[in-house]
Amino acid sequence: MKILSINLTNKLAILAFLSAFSLPLQAANYIIDTKGAHAFIQFKIQHLGYSWLYGRFNTFDGHFTYDEKQPEKSKISVNIDPASVDSNHAERDKHLRGAKFLHVSEYPKSSFISTRFEPLGNNNAKLYGKFTLHGVTKDIVIDVEKIGQGADPWGGERVGFYGTTRLALADYDIVYNLGPASTHVELELSVEGIKEK
Repeated sequence: MKILSINLTNKLAILAFLSAFSLPLQAANYIIDTKGAHAFIQFKIQHLGYSWLYGRFNTFDGHFTYDEKQPEKSKISVNIDPASVDSNHAERDKHLRGAKFLHVSEYPKSSFISTRFEPLGNNNAKLYGKFTLHGVTKDIVIDVEKIGQGADPWGGERVGFYGTTRLALADYDIVYNLGPASTHVELELSVEGIKEK
């Protein structure tokens, strides 16, 4: 009986050891730090071909998963309030919220949901996903750079990314004529996430 007990114990220990290595690695979950204003969604578009007009969306939230050892499994989801558009000019922002542009009374939500993350090496990657704006959903690609990762002064862990993409306004049924130099808008994204405990 004693030998049987030892053999059974050994088998259980071996099974536990093997199962620990067979479990899939879990990517960490992060909340985008909009509360601390460490995340930004900014845009720029040419004005008459003479200069750049800059703006941002003040209200958004989201979360993502990230595993440094398996970055290809990363995912992100972001919700944006288009009515929070801010170009530092009240009358222009009112115009941007109106029917000729974002039409926020008809389309009060915008979002991005990733479908694939492609690491390219040297902290660079391509992020593929579906972006919804003005009631239209299109596949887009965001060029991503990982900025950094590590502990913060408050006992948490953070990771941050920078991304850029370029969108044709007509793809989202925004067809107001701003001139030939202003058919596209460039998005600039800065995302810092706090690891969930």
